[in-house]
Amino acid sequence: MKVCVIGTGYVGLVTGTCLAEMGNEVICVDNNADKIKDLEAGGVPIYEPGLEELIKANTQEGRLRFSTDLKQAIKQSLICFIAVGTPQGDDGSADLGAVFAVAKEIGQAMDDYKVVVTKSTVPVGTADQIRDVLAKTTAQKFSVVSNPEFLKQGAAVDDFLKPDRVVIGTDLEDQQAADIMRELYSPFLRTGNPIIMMDIRSSEMTKYVANAFLATKISFINEMSTLCEQVGADISNVRVGISSDSRIGSQFLFPGIGYGGSCFPKDVKALMKTARDHQCPSTIIESVDAVNQTQRQLFLDKILTYFDQDLSGKTFAMWGLAFKPRTDDLREAPSVTIAKVLLEKGAKIQAYDPKAEENCRAYYLGNTITYCDSSYDALKDVDALLLVTEWNEFRRPDFEKMKQLMNRAVIFDGRNQYDTERMGNRGFDYFCVGRPGVTGNAEAPVSV
Repeated sequence: MKVCVIGTGYVGLVTGTCLAEMGNEVICVDNNADKIKDLEAGGVPIYEPGLEELIKANTQEGRLRFSTDLKQAIKQSLICFIAVGTPQGDDGSADLGAVFAVAKEIGQAMDDYKVVVTKSTVPVGTADQIRDVLAKTTAQKFSVVSNPEFLKQGAAVDDFLKPDRVVIGTDLEDQQAADIMRELYSPFLRTGNPIIMMDIRSSEMTKYVANAFLATKISFINEMSTLCEQVGADISNVRVGISSDSRIGSQFLFPGIGYGGSCFPKDVKALMKTARDHQCPSTIIESVDAVNQTQRQLFLDKILTYFDQDLSGKTFAMWGLAFKPRTDDLREAPSVTIAKVLLEKGAKIQAYDPKAEENCRAYYLGNTITYCDSSYDALKDVDALLLVTEWNEFRRPDFEKMKQLMNRAVIFDGRNQYDTERMGNRGFDYFCVGRPGVTGNAEAPVSV
């Protein structure tokens, strides 16, 4: 099938590449000429495991092309995916300016029937507005379809190639569009996972509800971790105890310093905005957002308490900058919030992340922190280590080497990577999330 994907951000690039991998002829379009030139030369603007290899293979085979010529891409394609950004406004609303601008250009360029698909995460009712834009700009027949993405950063290629389900929203009487979308996605679902057809508004809502529910699980376990600390329980044991119940499960029930990234924070706030617009209470969702912000402050409070509220002249190592492992994305990352507070209080930061340094330097913290070439380089002469992102290489470090490099053997672990008792026996002051902390010279747990 002939497809164009408009927007070469995270969603658009993964979508276009994976559709090409299944034999479709795909043109990825972007108005950023430098980005297109870089993609044509083999560069990949984001880090996502497996993506670079697929782009290279499919461009070599001629199934995947990159262009700034939107008009020609539309004329050559049956299916046009809109995958442009929908940045969040101050009130939580999604900025749909780029979506509608692209819809208008599609209408102006199309010379026969097209299926126009929203892949961007958009509020309920957006497809109706796209339909209105198209109707005003073309006399050609068209269909508007909602096809939300459910990609986990760090596993997006596998998620697209082997989806749990594909959700497609169409007008219920539009059998032509439904059949085209079924044909497009049928190669991805040969194992029997479902294509779920529904009305467009339900499809648009499904993406927000799915992400809000997963965010709810994270905030719930984080709130319970705080209570565990107060009552002397261990959230790690509690998590195992509840997740063995098949009705609950274990996914997204790991306590930490809160969720980040491009989806959960934005989608939770957008759902809150939709609820406000329709005068519908959203008490649970608002609490999910509040708990997520609180979780970062609780982590900072432990650091401040340990150092008697005085961080001036202190140096901290930060292991991990990206909001999660296997990505270079720092959008809404806890590391950025934590670093800014520490810097404001007079501290210095030496950071290491396997993939996110370039983005952090360019868009988030600039040169206000020191970037190191390895995890051990970041530990030289520091007063404490902050473990922020749970990259695999941080799971089994050389603890004796760490102690030799650090001024103080102190770790604040925001991801519960290590065994509390063993850390105390190794001589570390160790503080984590939802579990009692220990000091290296004391057998009894301590509270921080």
